[in-house]
Amino acid sequence: MKLGIVGLPNVGKSTLFNALTSAGAEAANYPFATIEPNVGVVNVPDERLTELSKLSNSQKIIPAIIEFYDIAGLVKGASKGEGLGNQFLSNIREVDAIVHVVRCFDDENIIHVDGSVDPIRDIENINLELIFSDLEQIENRYSKIVKKAKADKTLNKEKELLERIKTALEEGKSARVVEVDDEEKKIIKNYALLSAKPVIYVCNVSEDEIGNEDNEYVKKVKEFANESGDEVVVISAEIEAEIAALDADEKDLFLEELGLSSSGLDKLIKSSYSLLGLISFLTTGEVETRAWTIRKGAKAPEAAGKIHTDMERGFIKADTVSYEDLINSGSTAAAREKGLIRSEGKDYVVEDGDVIVFKFNV
Repeated sequence: MKLGIVGLPNVGKSTLFNALTSAGAEAANYPFATIEPNVGVVNVPDERLTELSKLSNSQKIIPAIIEFYDIAGLVKGASKGEGLGNQFLSNIREVDAIVHVVRCFDDENIIHVDGSVDPIRDIENINLELIFSDLEQIENRYSKIVKKAKADKTLNKEKELLERIKTALEEGKSARVVEVDDEEKKIIKNYALLSAKPVIYVCNVSEDEIGNEDNEYVKKVKEFANESGDEVVVISAEIEAEIAALDADEKDLFLEELGLSSSGLDKLIKSSYSLLGLISFLTTGEVETRAWTIRKGAKAPEAAGKIHTDMERGFIKADTVSYEDLINSGSTAAAREKGLIRSEGKDYVVEDGDVIVFKFNV
């Protein structure tokens, strides 16, 4: 999973990126401190792996990962080349979802590129730049398809889809609001439209505002996101930076002192999985215990293919047990004796937390 962290200059993108990935990206109080996208790989927290590794006496644990891309700050006019313009926009096309960091705190010592804090204005400025960029791309594609469709009637479906997207973009709406069927989803995926990507709005608040339910800036962002069907996570980049410097025990104590049940990173990852429709299945043995990320609704052969393409090609069956049943049984042998391990076929839809052993032959 690739997530692109975007936002206006000086909203806390690079500070958050540093905290999430401990990658040491430059974080400075001036526009365009980030030019090339910084990339950091983050392990997905999953306590199930620890328990499974104890049960199997695994030599190592391999969690699922997320790649975070810290992309240069966007300014008004980027679609026309302002700021870092097209370079920024091309970087966004590579990610699966957008993490849009929005400044939701006042601090006269930190410059705002537009002179004042207004999260909805900031969101709309960036959204419009994505829409303008997409509109230019759609118009170019549409002009070509119109000509080709006269001779090739099979292109009419794409032509009609382009017309619907074009209309939405011209009305200032994101491409992701356009309703599409399964076939159209495949077509639209080829366009890599910026405004079609799912979005998580990250409200960056000050350290003393992290538990404040009455933050007016955050309220406005939540109202905006509710209308567009996007996710919202409230994070303090300052607190995340402090958490990043702590070990596991200190982290839990620190969160408890702040009255928080989980870190901002944990919340962000949970929202990312939900937004993208992802789940994890697990494998365990003496060599390793590992989490594998798949789309929700994937069938057993597709899950097997995540491990190796040969396993999908030669799929025979999947010996499956839920994480809870396996842990409660105390061992694989005990779970098998209780009849909790099932042999599932090609049509089995994998569930989050399934512990699976695939049988295959090639």
